[in-house]
Amino acid sequence: GVTTDVGEEEGEPEPPRNFTAKQLRHFDGTKDEKTDEEKPVYLSVSGTVFDVSKGRDFYGPGGPYEQFAGRECGVALATMSFDETLLDNVEACKELGVGDKAELDNWKEKFEHYRCYPIMGRLVPDAKLPPSDRVVAVEELSKFNGLSDEVPKGEYEGYARMPILVGALDKVFDCSFGGVPMYGKDGPYNKFAGKDVSRALALMSFDPKDIENADISDLEEKKITILKDWVNTFENKKGYPVVGKLVKKF
Repeated sequence: GVTTDVGEEEGEPEPPRNFTAKQLRHFDGTKDEKTDEEKPVYLSVSGTVFDVSKGRDFYGPGGPYEQFAGRECGVALATMSFDETLLDNVEACKELGVGDKAELDNWKEKFEHYRCYPIMGRLVPDAKLPPSDRVVAVEELSKFNGLSDEVPKGEYEGYARMPILVGALDKVFDCSFGGVPMYGKDGPYNKFAGKDVSRALALMSFDPKDIENADISDLEEKKITILKDWVNTFENKKGYPVVGKLVKKF
C-alpha cells in the first residue's frame, strides 16, 4: 500500500496527527531495517511533537541528546536533566515550578520559532486513550468520520485533531494516529471513516452497499482471512490504537 508516514517528499506538509508513545518511539533517527534509510528524529515537548531531523547531530544516534529521540522530554529539558525517569511524562510538565515552567516555554519557543522545527502533531499519553474494551455502538462511530475541523476539547483535549474511527471485526481503531492522509477529509479511504467496514475490507470493496453493510456471516473463510490481515495491519504495522469494541446488531 501507500505509506504516508515519511513526509520527506516536497509538497503539502502532512496534516497534524496524533501519536501514541509507541509510535513516537519509532522516530529515533536510527536506520529503518525495512527501507535501510535513516528514520526521521521526532521528540515531544510537553505533548507537542517536533521533527528535529535538522538537528540530527544533537538528537540523533551518537548525539549528546540522543536519549530524547522518540520520547517526551519536556521535564528533562526544563530541568536540564538526563534522568531517564523524567522522560515520557507529559502530565509532569503541568507540575513544574515557575522557573522550570519558564524554561520549558523557552525550549518550545526555541524549537518552534528559532530552530523552526516542524510541528508534526501531539503525543497522546496511553492513560488518555479510551479503554480498548469500552463498548462502542455503530451510531457513535459515525460522529468520528474524519470530516471535523473542530479543535479537540473535553475528553480529547490535548489531541492534535479529533479521532477518526474505523471499525473492523469487533475492534474500533482510531486512525487519526498516523492515518489522516488516508482516512481524513479528501483521503482515498475517507468513505471508511466513521463506519464498521468489516465487509468492505474483507472484499477489498469500495462499493457503497459493502461499506454500508457490515455483515460478514455469508463470507467464505478466504475473505475473513483478508479481513484479519487488515486488522493485523491496523493494530501492529500502523499502530492505530484500539479505542473500543463494536456492538454488532444482526
